[in-house]
Amino acid sequence: MRKDIIKSKLKSIEEYIDLVKKNLPENIEKFKALGLVKDGIYKKIEVSIQEIISICSIINSDLKLGIPSNRDDIIIALMDNNILSRQMGDKIKELKGFRNFLVHRYGKIDDVIAFKDIRKGLPDFSLFKDEILNFLKQY
Repeated sequence: MRKDIIKSKLKSIEEYIDLVKKNLPENIEKFKALGLVKDGIYKKIEVSIQEIISICSIINSDLKLGIPSNRDDIIIALMDNNILSRQMGDKIKELKGFRNFLVHRYGKIDDVIAFKDIRKGLPDFSLFKDEILNFLKQY
């Protein structure tokens, strides 16, 4: 198991999310007015979600849980093998959808919806980190 790589990615996620938290205002009006800072928030969220997907892929590969046909298969394999809880697996699927939205529709993002989704989803990053660290301790 490539624990050092996984821990490094978890640290990166933590740093990115801390930056988001420090720069995310309390209301949508201030968020809309952030300009490039808002774009930076979107990018840090996107990269953090990508790191989560990467960690899941590393674990799937290192434990030889099967060859996935898509990223959802990886998440399912981790849930089926009690590496991720069902609740966390579902959250990762939601985060993956939000990441795809950020990547493929970057110029047409509805800031109101994105702001609400970001605020709602921030705790999920810490929950993911906790689940992965607990798994690594047991492994």
